[in-house]
Amino acid sequence: MKHIEEFKNDDGNLSRRGFVKSGFLGSLAAAALPALAFAEKPAVSPAPRIVISSFELEETSISELAEGMASGKYTARSIAEEYLDRIEDIDRDGPKLRSVIELNPDALDIADALDKERKEKGARSPLHGIPILIKDNIDTADRMATTAGSLALVGAKPPKDAFLVQQLRNAGAVILGKTNLSEWANIRSNHSTSGWSGRGGLTKNPYALDRNTSGSSSGSGAAVSANLCAAAVGTETDGSIVSPSSINGIVGIKPTVGLVSRTGVIPISHTQDTPGPMARTVRDAAIVLGVLAGFDAEDKATSDSRGKSSTDYAQYLNPKGLAGARIGVVRKYFGFHAGVDRVINDALNVLKQQGAVLVDPAEIPTIGKFDDAEMDVLMYELKADLNAYFARLGVSSPVHSLKELIDYNEKNAKSEMPYFGQELFLKAEAKGPLTNKEYIDALKLCRRMSRKEGIDAAMKKFKLDALVAPTDSPAWLTDLIDSDHFLGGSSTIAAVAGYPSITVPAGFVFGLPIGISFFGLEWSEPTLLKFAYAFEQATRSRKPPRFLSTAEV
Repeated sequence: MKHIEEFKNDDGNLSRRGFVKSGFLGSLAAAALPALAFAEKPAVSPAPRIVISSFELEETSISELAEGMASGKYTARSIAEEYLDRIEDIDRDGPKLRSVIELNPDALDIADALDKERKEKGARSPLHGIPILIKDNIDTADRMATTAGSLALVGAKPPKDAFLVQQLRNAGAVILGKTNLSEWANIRSNHSTSGWSGRGGLTKNPYALDRNTSGSSSGSGAAVSANLCAAAVGTETDGSIVSPSSINGIVGIKPTVGLVSRTGVIPISHTQDTPGPMARTVRDAAIVLGVLAGFDAEDKATSDSRGKSSTDYAQYLNPKGLAGARIGVVRKYFGFHAGVDRVINDALNVLKQQGAVLVDPAEIPTIGKFDDAEMDVLMYELKADLNAYFARLGVSSPVHSLKELIDYNEKNAKSEMPYFGQELFLKAEAKGPLTNKEYIDALKLCRRMSRKEGIDAAMKKFKLDALVAPTDSPAWLTDLIDSDHFLGGSSTIAAVAGYPSITVPAGFVFGLPIGISFFGLEWSEPTLLKFAYAFEQATRSRKPPRFLSTAEV
């Protein structure tokens, strides 16, 4: 297989969608915008479709791949080769998704070694020999780069693998490559278009190629949906796992902050950042989460996970898991799109049919009241945490501070800022240290309104096991001139609280996927997985993408 180089965009595009637009703009939009006129109509004519080669492993689960290797039907090498060919067909040729920014040149050698080990010692874990893609803001100390999609970090050499990469390697996963992302995890500008990076170009939505993938884990979402890997790892600060998962028709888990280590992940915010799995099924996502979770002495947040994490989240999956559950419906996150409301209201009926008791509405009055405070926290922490990351890279990094990064972008504006600027970087650079009263007060406000007076209060008041809401709007048309056209979403309150959230495919609006989010108290991943799995099994809503040139309307 050929090594995928940095894709230079010929129609490039950038966005910070997954970080904030999914969040605080979404909260406001859901509360303020009237429902759009909507009627589901049959397509006037089918949208043009790019014909692609058949793929033997399409929609094949991690368990099926593992069973195939155990029986001798597959080997880790044959599976890796299948996915590498698929990437060539879909990502570089045909639809040209550009979801994979770089392939691991050692992937097949690693697969060969794992095949040999399986014969001699057996499988290390359910991920032994399974091809995984990881987002290009996660350090690997190998022949791949880690750049956050920025040309400024080309040539940087992380001192070691990120902790989560070590976990994946120890489990026997084949790290197939790195996925494209909204550059710097969508934190450079308020006017970006999601899925674009200076190094990787524009990632396209596999359901309708002129539609957006959302961000910032854009490539991870598109690659999983298009069957370019068994599963992927994304990262989220506010919406960057759940939004691209919803919009690309897959399952995404945003864990409790501290369940999965952030060591070696290019940061935005130590209070909100978390990696998490993105997969086509709840079971696959649960399997990956069990490998990612674990205590890391270098990440203090993971200390709280001791005794609360698991190496086997698949054990909590129960197709009857909704029976008797009390689930609150957060209606404040509805109303931004009539088609989304229809899909989610149908999903709520499924929850009731499966035995759940719905508390509708179960409102959270603090929604939308801490958006400015969240931005202040993120700006302070971006400067402090990014500077700490650059120090970790040491002399290998072409830039050594946020200030130097800003200067680099100004000097290389033609390649790095062809569509939008870096006003959020400038805003962050102007902030003082984390001892400033403005930061301390903003963080306290965020914690209080998202936790004690937010999710905690609602769960206690209504005696709930979980909350539900629409994850996001349908994918919007990619627009390099006017940036993202985001209508609404529900990611912010769980993101700011540091609490878990899981999105599952719930249906379609004009052929574009819509997800439903289950979220709740910290460390409630087992409960949320149980509910998400029961819903998934009752609906089977996911349908693989058809790579249409545009949506059918």
